[in-house]
Amino acid sequence: MSDETPERSEGLDELAGLDELATEAVDDRGLMLDELTVADLVELMNDRDATIAGAVRTALPTITAAIAATVERMREGGRLIYAGAGTSGRLGVLDASEVPPTFGTAGDVVVGLIAGGPRAIVSSVESAEDSAQTGAADVDGLGVGPLDTVVGIASSGRTPYVLGAVARAAEAGALTVGLSCNLDTPLSAATDHGIEIPVGPEIVAGSTRLGAGTATKMVLNMFSTVSMVQLGKTYQTLMVDVRATNAKLVRRAVRIVTLATGVDDDTARQTLDAADWHAKLAIAMISTGLDADEARRALDAAGGRLRAVIEERG
Repeated sequence: MSDETPERSEGLDELAGLDELATEAVDDRGLMLDELTVADLVELMNDRDATIAGAVRTALPTITAAIAATVERMREGGRLIYAGAGTSGRLGVLDASEVPPTFGTAGDVVVGLIAGGPRAIVSSVESAEDSAQTGAADVDGLGVGPLDTVVGIASSGRTPYVLGAVARAAEAGALTVGLSCNLDTPLSAATDHGIEIPVGPEIVAGSTRLGAGTATKMVLNMFSTVSMVQLGKTYQTLMVDVRATNAKLVRRAVRIVTLATGVDDDTARQTLDAADWHAKLAIAMISTGLDADEARRALDAAGGRLRAVIEERG
């Protein structure tokens, strides 16, 4: 019998399989990074990054299906939850944290879980990724249910913390998505939608904060942004649910209202004052002639979709 704890054994199993992973491979054994000039290194990295969008494109059908299924649940009140470790976890937390200020949502609509907890966002807690039980416990802590979507993020596609999180989410009836940068991964096999982005070897061998990190951020941008657009958080190309909570956002709200309606700055400001500085509500008021309470009720009845209100009453 092994003397290793279950958590440690899981981590060693992953370590033993690193040689099989494209993201851990050495791209060019003859390439001497430490002998290159700054200009050469910058060009090399830029050339490498130029291939990432193509790798993401290969997975667009799977990405599309996963986001569509997520939106169906979010329309019924479900949440989008990211779970990852290390760089993958930090990227999930970053994407989740940008949704409230951009789209005016509550802080619990898109949530980021990271192995090791909040401390791991700024400090390395590498051993935390070795425990599937901790991933399951973190999902339990959020009370995940059938309307929720849990996106497990792991460049390797085999991180125990992430596998534990998606397994527990599946038991709770949630939609599960796996996002990895290797092919035929355990994470894909364990989830409803397995998104695999074959980015290949990193310039610095095994440093998946590079190409894999870029690919991951691109996909997470799609998840959060497309979901919010589908939920009515934008109008045209404008983030109309933004809340003007500082000077920059006040200027942005005025610009959004003027662009959407064609009114001048003074009219936009006056209407925003009446709308408690909610750009969507101000646009609805100007476009329909309704007062703030009437426009608010119309938006509520339309599920927050500004276009529907304007087309019906404008």
